[in-house]
Amino acid sequence: MTEAHLVRLLTNLLDNAERHAESRIWVSVSADGPEAVLEVRDDGAGIAPEDRERIFWRFHRLAEGRERDRGGTGLGLTISRDIARAHGGTLVAADSDQGARFVLRIPREGA
Repeated sequence: MTEAHLVRLLTNLLDNAERHAESRIWVSVSADGPEAVLEVRDDGAGIAPEDRERIFWRFHRLAEGRERDRGGTGLGLTISRDIARAHGGTLVAADSDQGARFVLRIPREGA
């Protein structure tokens, strides 16, 4: 896996946030022990707990996503999770007080 794959993962998360945000997107990066943690949040409708795993299924799109963007394929989040795993990390849709919140954890180089 290359740096370009990580750029694609981030681009997918930002594109997704842009499609679903009402007006704001937040991105944060931090270190948590040996892991780098990236969070992408938006102020949109959010993701119901029962859908938080389904959104990573190939070709699966929630109704709101189909209404907002009829041209999507439902592969962006699947690809993003695959990239995270290939780098020894995880990507989840996490709890959020408002909107969607995606959390990427990958091992830090040299940590």
